[in-house]
Amino acid sequence: MKETETKKAPRFTEAMPPRESQRFIKNSRYFTICVYGVVMLLITAVIFKAIIDFDKTKAWFGQVLGMLSPFFFGALLAYVLNPLVHTFYRGIGFLQKKAKFKLRHGLHTILSILITYLIIFGCLVLILLYVVPEVAKSFMDFVNYIPTAYDMLIEILEGLQERYPEMDLELIIEPLNDVIPDLINYLRNLAVNTVPALFTVSVSIVSWIVNLLISIIVSIYMLYDKRRLMLTAWRVICAFVPKKRLPACQQILSECNRLLGNYVVGAFMDATLVGILCFTLMNILRLPYAPIISLVVGLTNMIPYFGPFIGAVPGVVILLFISPIKAFTFALMILCMQQIDGLIIAPRILGLSTGMRPLWIILAITVGGYVGGVVGMLLGVPTVAVLSYLFDLYLQYRLSKKKITDDQVADLIKGYDLDD
Repeated sequence: MKETETKKAPRFTEAMPPRESQRFIKNSRYFTICVYGVVMLLITAVIFKAIIDFDKTKAWFGQVLGMLSPFFFGALLAYVLNPLVHTFYRGIGFLQKKAKFKLRHGLHTILSILITYLIIFGCLVLILLYVVPEVAKSFMDFVNYIPTAYDMLIEILEGLQERYPEMDLELIIEPLNDVIPDLINYLRNLAVNTVPALFTVSVSIVSWIVNLLISIIVSIYMLYDKRRLMLTAWRVICAFVPKKRLPACQQILSECNRLLGNYVVGAFMDATLVGILCFTLMNILRLPYAPIISLVVGLTNMIPYFGPFIGAVPGVVILLFISPIKAFTFALMILCMQQIDGLIIAPRILGLSTGMRPLWIILAITVGGYVGGVVGMLLGVPTVAVLSYLFDLYLQYRLSKKKITDDQVADLIKGYDLDD
């Protein structure tokens, strides 16, 4: 009967599990971990290779930076000129309102950039026509005066030798007799052969001109497309930064931009005014070599605190060969001018752009000078200003998490003997 029929044994194929259960099940979490692991291994290998072959790595980075230097310089030039372009943009907009006509935004921007570069190129032409020849003339006059100053120094040393026979000045006179003639010949050859040498190195000159043109073109495009570039940058930031962090990110970047922009533009304007003031005062006081000394004083004035004194040292040394009275007059002039700059010019131009205390500025100049020389001293202050601002924000964040206020921190130092 059907009820008593024994059930057939299942076939082998029926006993196998479904084919779907044998498929590989993807797990996005483990896949992400694997990708991160592979990426970290690659990064570690690259860093390890870079450390082992440090010389090759350094040379490679040097080549890359050299290749991209026109773009870096163009970006820096656009950043420095942007306030001037913005000023002309607003001025043209004001004229449009007065004259009751309207320019397209693109033409409006192009006119602002064109006026800015015409002013810059005009200043460069004036410098090439008037300042450079005067600086070269002052340099040649100083070189030609070295023999006279050398004879005067020898006479002074010989007079001291006659008055004080027990003094042995031969250790000073002999090196001077050996070094000074070679120094004179070297400086004269340098002054005479500089221009021919520049023309002989034609490849370098062509490369320099090409890089300069590329930098100018890059800066023009960046100034023209600054709104689009800013939108692109913020799209990237918004894509990777959490939405709740965007207001804080915008505030931080805005403050960093203010610190850098105010310092770079303000320091350049301050150095220019100090150089012009030094040139004017030296002409009024009838001090020689005014162009070259004023140029050195103006350039070094971009370094806070130490700049005026660093720039004054070469001037004092040069004028000391001519007349101690003139050297003293120049030193007194620099001291008075530094007070004018520190109390009147710099506060009005720079204001509280960096917000740094003098101790941190001195630290920034010292570390920057040790790492990068004069360029490091120039860039040390804005760099430390930005880092100081970011570190202060981090401290405020940590203190707010612990619910500690600034007043509570101030109460902790009341037990110390501090003069307020």
